[in-house]
Amino acid sequence: MAVVTARVVEPLRLRAGKALFARVAGPEGPRNRAEIHETPGPRWFPRESPIRRVHADSAMFVGGLSALLLQTLHPTAMAAVAAHSGYRGDPWGRLHRTSTFLATTTYGTADSARAACDRLNAVHARIRGVTDEGVAYHASDPHLLEWVHIAEIDSFLRAHQRFAAHRLTRSECDRYVAQTARVAEEIGVPGPPRTVTELRARFTAYRPELRATPEALDTARYLLLDPPLPVAALPFYAALASNAVALLPGWAAAELKLPRWERAERWTVLPTGRLITGLIRWAMHDPAAEGAR
Repeated sequence: MAVVTARVVEPLRLRAGKALFARVAGPEGPRNRAEIHETPGPRWFPRESPIRRVHADSAMFVGGLSALLLQTLHPTAMAAVAAHSGYRGDPWGRLHRTSTFLATTTYGTADSARAACDRLNAVHARIRGVTDEGVAYHASDPHLLEWVHIAEIDSFLRAHQRFAAHRLTRSECDRYVAQTARVAEEIGVPGPPRTVTELRARFTAYRPELRATPEALDTARYLLLDPPLPVAALPFYAALASNAVALLPGWAAAELKLPRWERAERWTVLPTGRLITGLIRWAMHDPAAEGAR
Protein backbone atom coordinates (compact mmCIF):
# COMPACT_ATOMS: atom_id res chain seq x y z
CA MET A 1 0.00 0.00 0.00
CA ALA A 2 2.80 2.43 0.90
CA VAL A 3 4.51 1.83 -2.44
CA VAL A 4 1.27 2.43 -4.34
CA THR A 5 0.59 5.61 -2.38
CA ALA A 6 4.12 6.88 -3.07
CA ARG A 7 3.67 6.25 -6.79
CA VAL A 8 0.50 8.34 -6.78
CA VAL A 9 1.61 11.11 -4.43
CA GLU A 10 5.17 11.66 -5.63
CA PRO A 11 4.19 12.85 -9.15
CA LEU A 12 1.71 15.28 -7.56
CA ARG A 13 4.41 16.60 -5.23
CA LEU A 14 6.85 17.06 -8.08
CA ARG A 15 4.26 18.82 -10.21
CA ALA A 16 3.26 21.17 -7.38
CA GLY A 17 6.89 21.91 -6.52
CA LYS A 18 7.73 22.66 -10.13
CA ALA A 19 4.76 25.01 -10.47
CA LEU A 20 5.68 26.87 -7.26
CA PHE A 21 9.32 27.18 -8.29
CA ALA A 22 8.32 28.51 -11.72
CA ARG A 23 6.15 31.18 -10.09
CA VAL A 24 8.90 32.33 -7.77
CA ALA A 25 11.98 31.93 -9.95
CA GLY A 26 10.60 32.47 -13.45
CA PRO A 27 11.48 30.82 -16.77
CA GLU A 28 15.21 31.17 -16.12
CA GLY A 29 14.85 29.57 -12.69
CA PRO A 30 16.29 26.13 -13.50
CA ARG A 31 19.31 27.60 -15.26
CA ASN A 32 19.88 30.15 -12.48
CA ARG A 33 19.53 27.48 -9.79
CA ALA A 34 22.09 25.25 -11.46
CA GLU A 35 24.52 28.14 -11.87
CA ILE A 36 24.05 29.33 -8.28
CA HIS A 37 24.44 25.95 -6.61
CA GLU A 38 26.78 24.10 -8.96
CA THR A 39 29.41 26.71 -9.81
CA PRO A 40 32.54 25.91 -7.79
CA GLY A 41 34.18 28.55 -5.64
CA PRO A 42 34.13 30.11 -2.19
CA ARG A 43 30.81 31.37 -0.81
CA TRP A 44 30.02 34.22 1.55
CA PHE A 45 28.19 31.85 3.89
CA PRO A 46 29.13 28.26 4.79
CA ARG A 47 26.69 25.36 4.77
CA GLU A 48 24.30 25.19 7.73
CA SER A 49 24.59 28.95 8.21
CA PRO A 50 21.47 30.57 9.70
CA ILE A 51 21.04 32.69 6.58
CA ARG A 52 20.96 29.60 4.40
CA ARG A 53 18.44 27.90 6.67
CA VAL A 54 16.13 30.91 6.85
CA HIS A 55 16.16 31.66 3.14
CA ALA A 56 15.58 28.01 2.20
CA ASP A 57 12.48 27.50 4.33
CA SER A 58 8.92 27.90 3.06
CA ALA A 59 8.26 30.40 5.88
CA MET A 60 9.79 32.89 3.43
CA PHE A 61 6.50 32.89 1.52
CA VAL A 62 4.81 34.53 4.50
CA GLY A 63 7.83 36.61 5.50
CA GLY A 64 8.34 38.01 2.03
CA LEU A 65 4.75 39.19 1.67
CA SER A 66 4.77 40.66 5.17
CA ALA A 67 8.01 42.49 4.35
CA LEU A 68 6.43 44.06 1.26
CA LEU A 69 3.51 45.32 3.33
CA LEU A 70 5.81 46.71 6.00
CA GLN A 71 8.10 48.42 3.51
CA THR A 72 5.19 50.42 2.06
CA LEU A 73 4.97 52.41 5.30
CA HIS A 74 7.97 54.60 4.53
CA PRO A 75 6.41 57.32 2.33
CA THR A 76 9.59 58.13 0.39
CA ALA A 77 10.50 54.50 -0.23
CA MET A 78 6.90 53.78 -1.24
CA ALA A 79 6.91 56.65 -3.74
CA ALA A 80 10.07 55.27 -5.35
CA VAL A 81 8.58 51.78 -5.57
CA ALA A 82 5.30 53.02 -7.04
CA ALA A 83 7.08 55.08 -9.68
CA HIS A 84 9.86 52.72 -10.70
CA SER A 85 9.46 49.11 -9.54
CA GLY A 86 6.85 47.82 -11.97
CA TYR A 87 5.13 45.92 -9.19
CA ARG A 88 1.80 46.26 -11.02
CA GLY A 89 2.91 46.12 -14.63
CA ASP A 90 5.35 43.25 -14.10
CA PRO A 91 4.81 41.78 -10.62
CA TRP A 92 6.17 38.35 -11.48
CA GLY A 93 9.24 39.80 -13.15
CA ARG A 94 9.98 41.77 -9.99
CA LEU A 95 9.53 38.63 -7.87
CA HIS A 96 11.82 36.65 -10.17
CA ARG A 97 14.56 39.28 -9.94
CA THR A 98 14.24 39.55 -6.17
CA SER A 99 14.30 35.80 -5.59
CA THR A 100 17.29 35.39 -7.89
CA PHE A 101 19.20 38.13 -6.07
CA LEU A 102 18.41 36.56 -2.70
CA ALA A 103 19.46 33.10 -3.87
CA THR A 104 22.65 34.37 -5.49
CA THR A 105 23.84 36.32 -2.47
CA THR A 106 22.88 33.53 -0.06
CA TYR A 107 24.10 30.44 -1.92
CA GLY A 108 26.15 31.60 -4.91
CA THR A 109 29.88 32.04 -5.20
CA ALA A 110 31.44 35.14 -3.67
CA ASP A 111 32.13 36.51 -7.15
CA SER A 112 28.56 36.01 -8.35
CA ALA A 113 27.14 37.45 -5.11
CA ARG A 114 29.28 40.55 -5.45
CA ALA A 115 28.32 40.90 -9.12
CA ALA A 116 24.62 40.67 -8.19
CA CYS A 117 25.09 43.47 -5.66
CA ASP A 118 26.93 45.57 -8.24
CA ARG A 119 24.06 45.18 -10.70
CA LEU A 120 21.53 46.20 -8.07
CA ASN A 121 23.62 49.22 -7.13
CA ALA A 122 23.72 50.25 -10.80
CA VAL A 123 19.92 50.06 -10.98
CA HIS A 124 19.53 52.08 -7.78
CA ALA A 125 21.92 54.74 -9.09
CA ARG A 126 19.51 55.50 -11.95
CA ILE A 127 16.36 55.82 -9.84
CA ARG A 128 15.56 59.37 -8.78
CA GLY A 129 12.38 61.36 -8.44
CA VAL A 130 10.13 63.56 -6.36
CA THR A 131 7.20 62.43 -4.23
CA ASP A 132 3.74 64.00 -4.52
CA GLU A 133 4.65 66.02 -1.44
CA GLY A 134 7.72 67.47 -3.14
CA VAL A 135 10.35 65.37 -1.39
CA ALA A 136 13.26 64.39 -3.62
CA TYR A 137 14.41 60.80 -3.41
CA HIS A 138 17.26 58.67 -4.71
CA ALA A 139 17.16 54.89 -4.52
CA SER A 140 20.82 54.85 -3.44
CA ASP A 141 20.01 56.90 -0.33
CA PRO A 142 21.54 54.86 2.56
CA HIS A 143 18.67 55.81 4.85
CA LEU A 144 16.06 54.35 2.50
CA LEU A 145 18.20 51.30 1.78
CA GLU A 146 18.51 50.60 5.49
CA TRP A 147 14.74 50.79 5.97
CA VAL A 148 14.14 48.30 3.16
CA HIS A 149 16.82 46.03 4.64
CA ILE A 150 15.63 46.02 8.25
CA ALA A 151 11.96 45.65 7.30
CA GLU A 152 12.87 42.67 5.15
CA ILE A 153 15.17 40.97 7.65
CA ASP A 154 12.82 41.52 10.57
CA SER A 155 9.95 39.99 8.60
CA PHE A 156 11.98 37.03 7.36
CA LEU A 157 13.23 36.23 10.85
CA ARG A 158 9.84 36.53 12.56
CA ALA A 159 8.23 34.35 9.89
CA HIS A 160 10.95 31.75 10.31
CA GLN A 161 10.52 31.62 14.07
CA ARG A 162 6.78 31.19 13.65
CA PHE A 163 6.51 28.77 10.72
CA ALA A 164 9.85 27.08 10.03
CA ALA A 165 10.41 23.38 10.47
CA HIS A 166 13.34 24.16 12.78
CA ARG A 167 13.56 27.48 14.61
CA LEU A 168 16.81 29.29 15.22
CA THR A 169 18.28 29.57 18.70
CA ARG A 170 18.81 33.04 20.16
CA SER A 171 22.47 33.05 19.16
CA GLU A 172 21.59 31.81 15.67
CA CYS A 173 19.13 34.69 15.31
CA ASP A 174 21.98 37.10 16.03
CA ARG A 175 24.16 35.29 13.51
CA TYR A 176 21.39 35.57 10.92
CA VAL A 177 21.19 39.34 11.38
CA ALA A 178 24.99 39.60 11.20
CA GLN A 179 25.14 37.53 8.02
CA THR A 180 22.48 39.61 6.29
CA ALA A 181 24.55 42.67 7.19
CA ARG A 182 27.24 41.31 4.84
CA VAL A 183 24.86 41.70 1.91
CA ALA A 184 23.44 45.00 3.15
CA GLU A 185 26.88 46.60 3.22
CA GLU A 186 27.50 45.56 -0.38
CA ILE A 187 24.37 47.41 -1.52
CA GLY A 188 25.13 50.62 0.34
CA VAL A 189 23.78 50.27 3.89
CA PRO A 190 26.39 51.77 6.24
CA GLY A 191 26.83 49.90 9.53
CA PRO A 192 23.73 47.67 9.31
CA PRO A 193 22.55 45.96 12.53
CA ARG A 194 24.36 42.79 13.51
CA THR A 195 22.24 41.51 16.40
CA VAL A 196 18.53 41.16 17.02
CA THR A 197 18.77 43.87 19.69
CA GLU A 198 20.36 46.27 17.20
CA LEU A 199 17.76 45.34 14.58
CA ARG A 200 14.90 46.14 16.97
CA ALA A 201 16.54 49.44 17.96
CA ARG A 202 16.95 50.52 14.32
CA PHE A 203 13.38 49.53 13.62
CA THR A 204 12.13 51.67 16.53
CA ALA A 205 14.21 54.62 15.33
CA TYR A 206 12.34 54.62 12.00
CA ARG A 207 8.91 54.55 13.61
CA PRO A 208 8.30 58.36 13.59
CA GLU A 209 8.82 58.40 9.80
CA LEU A 210 6.37 55.63 9.01
CA ARG A 211 2.79 56.12 7.91
CA ALA A 212 0.37 54.81 5.32
CA THR A 213 0.11 57.05 2.29
CA PRO A 214 -2.62 56.52 -0.33
CA GLU A 215 0.02 54.71 -2.40
CA ALA A 216 0.74 52.37 0.50
CA LEU A 217 -2.95 51.61 1.05
CA ASP A 218 -3.41 50.97 -2.66
CA THR A 219 -0.41 48.64 -2.73
CA ALA A 220 -1.65 46.71 0.31
CA ARG A 221 -5.05 46.23 -1.32
CA TYR A 222 -3.40 45.03 -4.51
CA LEU A 223 -1.11 42.58 -2.72
CA LEU A 224 -3.83 41.18 -0.49
CA LEU A 225 -7.03 41.38 -2.53
CA ASP A 226 -6.07 41.50 -6.20
CA PRO A 227 -2.99 39.32 -6.74
CA PRO A 228 -2.24 38.24 -10.33
CA LEU A 229 -2.97 34.57 -9.71
CA PRO A 230 -5.24 31.91 -11.23
CA VAL A 231 -8.50 31.33 -9.38
CA ALA A 232 -7.42 27.88 -8.18
CA ALA A 233 -4.45 29.38 -6.33
CA LEU A 234 -6.39 32.11 -4.53
CA PRO A 235 -7.44 30.07 -1.43
CA PHE A 236 -3.82 29.10 -0.79
CA TYR A 237 -2.66 32.67 -1.34
CA ALA A 238 -5.37 33.94 1.02
CA ALA A 239 -3.94 31.73 3.76
CA LEU A 240 -0.44 33.13 3.17
CA ALA A 241 -1.75 36.70 2.99
CA SER A 242 -3.74 36.46 6.22
CA ASN A 243 -0.63 35.18 8.00
CA ALA A 244 1.49 37.94 6.46
CA VAL A 245 -0.91 40.46 7.99
CA ALA A 246 -0.88 38.64 11.34
CA LEU A 247 2.92 38.80 11.30
CA LEU A 248 2.92 42.60 11.11
CA PRO A 249 3.39 44.68 14.24
CA GLY A 250 -0.01 45.83 15.49
CA TRP A 251 0.67 49.48 14.72
CA ALA A 252 1.67 48.62 11.13
CA ALA A 253 -1.55 46.69 10.49
CA ALA A 254 -3.53 49.59 11.95
CA GLU A 255 -1.75 52.08 9.68
CA LEU A 256 -2.62 49.97 6.65
CA LYS A 257 -6.23 49.62 7.88
CA LEU A 258 -5.92 45.84 8.04
CA PRO A 259 -8.22 44.19 10.58
CA ARG A 260 -6.71 42.00 13.29
CA TRP A 261 -8.64 39.59 15.51
CA GLU A 262 -6.44 37.87 18.07
CA ARG A 263 -8.70 34.87 18.62
CA ALA A 264 -9.15 34.28 14.91
CA GLU A 265 -5.41 34.55 14.38
CA ARG A 266 -4.66 32.10 17.16
CA TRP A 267 -7.24 29.46 16.33
CA THR A 268 -7.68 29.80 12.56
CA VAL A 269 -5.08 31.94 10.81
CA LEU A 270 -1.95 30.57 12.46
CA PRO A 271 -2.87 26.87 12.12
CA THR A 272 -3.74 27.45 8.47
CA GLY A 273 -0.41 29.20 7.95
CA ARG A 274 1.47 26.28 9.45
CA LEU A 275 -0.46 23.89 7.24
CA ILE A 276 0.20 25.86 4.04
CA THR A 277 3.90 26.44 4.73
CA GLY A 278 4.19 22.76 5.57
CA LEU A 279 2.60 21.81 2.26
CA ILE A 280 4.91 24.18 0.38
CA ARG A 281 7.92 22.74 2.20
CA TRP A 282 6.80 19.23 1.25
CA ALA A 283 6.15 20.15 -2.38
CA MET A 284 9.43 21.99 -2.91
CA HIS A 285 11.68 19.59 -1.02
CA ASP A 286 14.56 18.59 -3.28
CA PRO A 287 16.83 15.96 -1.73
CA ALA A 288 19.42 16.57 -4.45
CA ALA A 289 19.75 20.20 -3.39
CA GLU A 290 20.25 19.50 0.30
CA GLY A 291 24.00 19.21 -0.03
CA ALA A 292 24.21 22.53 -1.86
CA ARG A 293 22.46 24.33 0.92
